[in-house]
Order: sequence, then C-alpha cells, then structure tokens
Amino acid sequence: MQEHQLVDPYKRHLNYLRISITDRCNLRCVYCNPRSSKQKLRHKDVLRYEEILRLARIGVSLGINKIRVTGGEPLVRKGCCDFLEHLAAIDGLKDISLTTNGVLLKQNIDKIASAGVKRLNISLDTLNPEKYQQITGHDVFKQVWEGIELALQKGFDPIKLNVVAINGVNDDELIQLAELSFKYPFHIRFIELMPIGTTSAPVANPLLIPEIKKKIQILGDLIPIQKDINDGPAKRYKFKDAMGEIGFISPVSKHFCKGCNRLRLTADGHILTCLLSDICEDIKSPLRLGLLDNDLKTVFLKAVARKPFQHPENLTLLAQPEQMVSIGG
Repeated sequence: MQEHQLVDPYKRHLNYLRISITDRCNLRCVYCNPRSSKQKLRHKDVLRYEEILRLARIGVSLGINKIRVTGGEPLVRKGCCDFLEHLAAIDGLKDISLTTNGVLLKQNIDKIASAGVKRLNISLDTLNPEKYQQITGHDVFKQVWEGIELALQKGFDPIKLNVVAINGVNDDELIQLAELSFKYPFHIRFIELMPIGTTSAPVANPLLIPEIKKKIQILGDLIPIQKDINDGPAKRYKFKDAMGEIGFISPVSKHFCKGCNRLRLTADGHILTCLLSDICEDIKSPLRLGLLDNDLKTVFLKAVARKPFQHPENLTLLAQPEQMVSIGG
C-alpha cells in the first residue's frame, strides 16, 4: 500500500474519509433536515454498495486509514450492515465507525457489532422526550435511548453522543447532558450550530463553546485529555472521577481547518473536500464509464489539489446549496 499520496497544497495529510451512503433520514431535525420540498436523490443516482467499496479500496491505497459511514441516516438503507462488514474487511483500513441517530440502532446492534464496527457516534440533543419530538419531528426518544444503553452493554467503545447546542432549545439542558459523563463512559460532545443551508433552527444568537464550557463548569474543573490517533476535531476534557468525557467542537467560534485531514464521498458520488464548500469532483461518472482504478485515483488527487485552506470566516454569509443531511455532517 502506498502511503500519504493524499497531501493537499497546504501539506495536510488526508487519511480520513467520511462516506455518506444515503441522503434519506427517518428524522426531520430542525438544523439538519427540516421539512422542505427538497427532492431526494433518485435510486439510480445513489452509488451502489459495490461502487462505494471499490472507491474505499482506492482511497485506502492512497493513504486513507480511517472511514466513518454516515447518511442521511445510514441504517435506513437496506443492506447497510452487510456493507459495513465488507468495508471493515478492506486491508489497510485501521478504523471504521458509524454515525447514526439511533432510531434503528436497537434492532441492528448485533449486526453492526458482527460487522466489526466498535465506534459509534449517536445524535442526542436532549434528554426530554417532548423536546426530542420538537427537534426531530418524531416521538422516538425511548427507542433511541434503549439503543444507546444496548450499545453500551454490547461493548461498543467509544460511544459518542453528539449534542448540537442551540439557544432557546436545549441550552437549559447542558449541565444535565454533561452529567451523563459521570454515570456512563460516554463521550458527550457539544457542537456549535452551523448556520448553513435551509434551517428552521434559531441561528441569530448562536450558543458557542466558551459559553457552553462556562455553563457546565459548575460540575467541576474540566481536565484536558491528550488527543489520540483516531480523534477528530473535538477538544477533549473530563471531570474528576467521571467515567466518560466531554468534547467541544467549534466550527463557528474557533474553526479547526488548519488540521483538517478529511475527505467526504457523497451518496451521489462526489468527492467533497470541505463540508462548507461546494468544491467537489464527480467520481461517479468516470466510475460508471468503466475507467480503471488508476484513473479514479487521479480524481481523488484532483479533489485533494483543490481543497481550500479553510472555510469562510463568516458562515452566515455562506451560500450552501445542500442540506447537511445530504453530506453527512
């Protein structure tokens, strides 16, 4: 395997690929997939599993060693767990993880574990069932929480609970959510709301990490934790004697572009180099035209060569044509 061929113009080694296998989701979260007339991808426009696996192998041959499977909601796509098993079998892939909203986690947990996935990111913006329904449009908090508890029993580690912090929505629950790290070995990750795309979430008065950190420090001092090789952009901390951790992701107040090591493969077959940019390369067309692996490697390299140094400083001015649900966050 050839290492470190995916080096962008700013000398960043891109070893992390996020793969969106569908743009469909079984929730309608206000900040991600609001009720809109946006047309979903046609079946023929979505990459087939065998196509995704081929591109994943090519990515690994170029130095990708970490892959996260996302959506939409990946578990709504039929055959997802079988796909995960084939993905985990790729030689040279060191880490595979899954991002899910948890709605279908309980009934799929054994298949996910059998596939070789041990790392889970689960969206959980509130512990209040009524508020959960308001945020997501569905009354399914109970089954999501049962899925989280079952994942813990099955030995998934780490289990990261992603909390998008929104003023006027869940700002009154930050302490309660952070307290979960004392009771469970969860990684509670507070994420700033990114004002992109069409959203019905309140974005005028964003809740930023410094304020979040100040609010939850009533629970004690936050002790920094050194990052490990599989870490993303979260700044890691823990409270004394806590079982779990606290993480902060700050795309608005303090972006982490300088250390960005990721590419994204969208469900419709584009290589996207930045979540907040429409710069991308179409790899589905050459793939379906029958081009050889070396030709497809060239598409990867072309995308990497166009990766911007950072996203715009003022995200509120960003003209983002796709919903977050189409990209995988």
